[in-house]
Amino acid sequence: MLQEYDVIVVGGGHAGNEAAAAAANLGSSVLMITMNMNTIGQMSCNPAMGGIAKGQIVREIDAMGGYSGIVSDRSAIQFRMLNRSKGPAMWSPRTQNDRMLFANEWRLMLEQTPNCDFWQDMVTGLLIDGDRVSGVKTSMGMTVKSKSVILTNGTFLNGIIHLGEKQFGGGRAGERAAHGITEQLVDLGFESGRMKTGTPPRIDGRSLDYSKMEEQPGDDNPDKFSYSDTKPLAHQRPCHITYTNTTVHDILRTGFEQSPMFSGRIQGLGPRYCPSIEDKIERFSDKDQHQLFVEPEGWDTVEIYVNGFSTSLPEEVQMKALQQVPGFEQCKMFRPGYAIEYDFFQPTQLDLTLQTKLIKNLYFAGQINGTTGYEEAACQGLIAGINAHRSVKETEPFILKRSEAYIGVLIDDLVNKGTKEPYRMFTSRAEYRILLRQDNADERLTPLAHSIGLASNERMERVAQKIEGTKGARKYFSNQSVAPEDINSYLDEIGSAPLKQKVKLETILSRPHVTLSDLANHFEPLKQYADSLQGDSVAVLQQTEIQIKYEGYINKEQEMADKLSRLEDVRLPQDLPYHQLGGLSAEAKEKLSRQQPQSIGQASRISGISPSDISVLLVYMGR
Repeated sequence: MLQEYDVIVVGGGHAGNEAAAAAANLGSSVLMITMNMNTIGQMSCNPAMGGIAKGQIVREIDAMGGYSGIVSDRSAIQFRMLNRSKGPAMWSPRTQNDRMLFANEWRLMLEQTPNCDFWQDMVTGLLIDGDRVSGVKTSMGMTVKSKSVILTNGTFLNGIIHLGEKQFGGGRAGERAAHGITEQLVDLGFESGRMKTGTPPRIDGRSLDYSKMEEQPGDDNPDKFSYSDTKPLAHQRPCHITYTNTTVHDILRTGFEQSPMFSGRIQGLGPRYCPSIEDKIERFSDKDQHQLFVEPEGWDTVEIYVNGFSTSLPEEVQMKALQQVPGFEQCKMFRPGYAIEYDFFQPTQLDLTLQTKLIKNLYFAGQINGTTGYEEAACQGLIAGINAHRSVKETEPFILKRSEAYIGVLIDDLVNKGTKEPYRMFTSRAEYRILLRQDNADERLTPLAHSIGLASNERMERVAQKIEGTKGARKYFSNQSVAPEDINSYLDEIGSAPLKQKVKLETILSRPHVTLSDLANHFEPLKQYADSLQGDSVAVLQQTEIQIKYEGYINKEQEMADKLSRLEDVRLPQDLPYHQLGGLSAEAKEKLSRQQPQSIGQASRISGISPSDISVLLVYMGR
């Protein structure tokens, strides 16, 4: 018989791993229960971490003491900073990863985490004591008691795999689905739904002709995710790009009648922003080609992931179509693409800690909440793990604001608005994206994580050094003058107006097209100053450049965030009689009663709540 635990985490995917690590590192006794110990940290879909907005989330997880950034760095085979041509609010780090190494690193890190135990089994139900969870039941007939439970079931809840007209029960290729939990939760009063996602075929890289494709190398000077001492890549593996064509599309159309999505056999909601190749052909019928990213699965394996060719068409149609893609004429398939349909629960049934409103100390994280993506899942697991621990220890909940982190935006969106399709993070979802950059995640979040005991003293010292270094650099730029004869040749070179008199260095750096690195190459005192910096000089100089160039935008956005945060400070009582408040619309009364927002700010972001409804609440609260 297993002991009683503070926290049981159900599932060993990205959400479950971060949840287990966070709760255990904070001091809770944790049991991770997973159906297969060999698939902990499995990259079920593409072998990559980060990307647009997702890279910011990985950096935020790392800044708080989570593991995703470290695991990504240790298993990376390529690094690229996306959107370099745009402003720093849009810069998004992304790694291509070795799939097997990634999972191995995750397992090793969890095994080396004190307070974290493991059990291989399927959870089939929850133990409920009144309105509180008290443990789990497993398929082996065991009951394990705990003070809290975090469900991170991914695509396994009543999962069905679709391949053409064939259907298989399963949560992932080669793995069985989980049954029992959905039915129990629905009986308890939870609202469930169905979602779908897809994956492309895996190809034997030895059968491809890369000479017919465009090579996509990594960055010349690769960065990394983690603010810790992980090493940047010394060498990298390239990806490649190729394209579909009208012949490919015509072949794929021959299988549409056998497609489970087109025939209606899949009822679940699919991801709008990561459509299948069938959806692309149907929705963008005016396009003669679609881009395909040919991504290696690791350093040593020949397996290739065909990003952009997600499909559930019959395998013979997939193969025939792929062989018409340039470079794929002789391709051999390891396994076909498929779609998977699974249960999820509307996240409006959670509070901002990711605890369910119906059952105390029960938390949901990851795809069970209707999200898609490793990064979105991982950050939910982190927050659920923190709050499960804090609830058990009877301390204040930990909630990130929208102005503090992309993680705060994601959870706030889910809890207040719910989702009608698999939720994916974009920079456009964050109204404070100039504040929430990937480069300053440590400055934003490490102090908060350190204050609750999650981020280490060493991490806090690194951040303090970076902040002090940036202050010193800002002072240098505001005091150091530059004469026309020292810099005009460079300004003329880039088409910028020449100086007529001495100006401060920060005035030059604030100009468009002037970069700090170029400036240092043309102004010797700056080069000497940069070489003299202690600690992480690259991070300090990058922060300095961003702050000087975008100071006006940053200050304006901070003022807006401060103004709106006052609404977050107006707390709403949990038993407020909304139905009795005159002036509220009928929709507002119904939604506010159901969702029970914790603050005026949260109430203002619930779909259907108007400014006049917020005015009524402010008057009621004496504001």
